[in-house]
Amino acid sequence: MKKIIILVFATIISSSCFAQTAAEWGKLEKQLNFYMANDLGRNGYYDQKPIAEMMGEMAEIVGPECVFAAGDVHHFEGVRSVNDPLWMTNYELIYKHPELMIDWFPMLGNHEYRGNTQAVLDYTNVSRRWSMPARYYTKTFEDKGTTVRFVMIDTTPLIDKYRKDTKTYPDASQQDMDKQLNWLDSVLTSAKEDWVIVIGHHPIYAETPKSDTERTDLQQRLDPILRKHNVDIYASGHIHNFQHIKMPGNKIDYVVNSSASLSRKVKPIKETKFCSPESGFSLFTIDKKELNMHMIDKSGKVIYTIKRTK
Repeated sequence: MKKIIILVFATIISSSCFAQTAAEWGKLEKQLNFYMANDLGRNGYYDQKPIAEMMGEMAEIVGPECVFAAGDVHHFEGVRSVNDPLWMTNYELIYKHPELMIDWFPMLGNHEYRGNTQAVLDYTNVSRRWSMPARYYTKTFEDKGTTVRFVMIDTTPLIDKYRKDTKTYPDASQQDMDKQLNWLDSVLTSAKEDWVIVIGHHPIYAETPKSDTERTDLQQRLDPILRKHNVDIYASGHIHNFQHIKMPGNKIDYVVNSSASLSRKVKPIKETKFCSPESGFSLFTIDKKELNMHMIDKSGKVIYTIKRTK
């Protein structure tokens, strides 16, 4: 009898906590809502499975339009084909909540480049929700006069470290870097939306033990285009922690979104506004006057919010 009473009491407490959390999530919702998740593929291990469940539960409340999957969906050697079992163990059987049966707009990460990158695009023809029309592409969304443009780019071929390692990353050097950068400039030139967000796998500015050349290559090649067009946010992954960087004399918010599975330590640098070693994902909430990027930890708590207003 005592065990039954304790179990019922624990259930009541758990339900009460979830109701409180759900109420807090409800306050975040705006006209347009989107998820961003990256560095996922750990076959459900580490924090991947509970975070996937949390994403589904939150989606019941905030109703995201889609999920932007910013690379490294598959560790460690990418996928061999559209029939690779990793599609099941890293993706389909993990993100199985009914509310996550929405469009997923993926990008290639460096780990995808270790395998068959074309298979990542071709999986669009296999999965109803996987939607990757090209290696880089753009999507616009509108609701009641509020408009936002997301631009998904392919950062691995923009970095010499990967282009030179043709054995490990065979496709990287085959990509036309200038063609992508010219395309990005053209898209941003014609962008008239209220908000413009660019997403790529690699960060332009971040604290990390990874090679400095990853960031300096993007600072020289990618950042001038973003600054020219004064985009609102450049969001990335790769580092497996949360970071918000603001550079002097620059209005762009540079964001590192944490891993949705295995996270890593981080420390602030001079330009850091916020950093955290927590694993998790992010939620964009947008209306005509306000753009928020909420960093969500594995417990479903908003640990930091980047807010832009007009």
